[in-house]
Amino acid sequence: MSGAVDLSALKERAAAPPPPAPAPSGDGAAPAAPGSTGLIPVIDVTEATFEAEVLVRSQQVPVVVDLWATWCEPCKQLSPLLEKLAHEAGGTWVLAKVDVDANPRIAQAFGVQSVPTVVAIAGGQPLADFQGAQPEPQLRQWLAAVQQATAGKLSGPPAGDGNEDEPEPEDPRFVAAEAALDEGDLSAAEAEFQKILDDEPANAEAQGAIRQVRFLARVQSVDPGAVAAADAAPNDIDAQLQAADVELYSQAPDAAFARLIGVVARSAGDDKTRVRTRLLELFELFDPAEPVVMTARRKLAAALY
Repeated sequence: MSGAVDLSALKERAAAPPPPAPAPSGDGAAPAAPGSTGLIPVIDVTEATFEAEVLVRSQQVPVVVDLWATWCEPCKQLSPLLEKLAHEAGGTWVLAKVDVDANPRIAQAFGVQSVPTVVAIAGGQPLADFQGAQPEPQLRQWLAAVQQATAGKLSGPPAGDGNEDEPEPEDPRFVAAEAALDEGDLSAAEAEFQKILDDEPANAEAQGAIRQVRFLARVQSVDPGAVAAADAAPNDIDAQLQAADVELYSQAPDAAFARLIGVVARSAGDDKTRVRTRLLELFELFDPAEPVVMTARRKLAAALY
């Protein structure tokens, strides 16, 4: 999610469709490996496709992001080796190739200092990484560790049952929550999402939705003049929290995060813990790879120590 909270994301439950199955080899596309999952094992990723092809896809299988550049000599050794191993894996993990010169925001989000840099993503979160070219045995060992760490924790690739073009039936639980949102009843929507979490505590979609609904419900009760009030009372913790909510809702996440990080830096004890906790809650409203969030996390860490 770019910027502040976007409620429309609640209504895009599928987030992104799975990539199309490989075309038959007669059409010029490489077929999937025998016994493969049907996922394309190697993909080129851009800033426009990063969320769908990396963050969303990593809810199914680990995604190994290869950050490379055309001028990088070690990349010319590492990238073909990673591609070979990805094809061997048959879609049990996906290799996402990112040209850092063409996609600088992705490189910035990962804090890339040199290429090649390789990052394993699982469940939308960085899991492991390394820099520089690696020999094949070491790569195989690293990939095996990634797969072992994620075993049983991801949803798995889509089933290749021949019905990939048929839309999945709507989940009636989410339909009920959406109906409440359409009516502007945030309390009812929260209750419906909570029912889902009561049945499935690990349902990531419901977790994200209920966070957004709770934020929207909270910010509706905040005085629009909260920012001015907080600027006039820098030591008033409640005022600072309310002002950050207004700034975030007004599409100014940088200002909201900077405000609360400043409070963390100059406070102590329960106040410090309270503001830090609120900051972490606000981070959860965003795509974890958003540069504004990654930058704020680094600044928060510096303010804490």
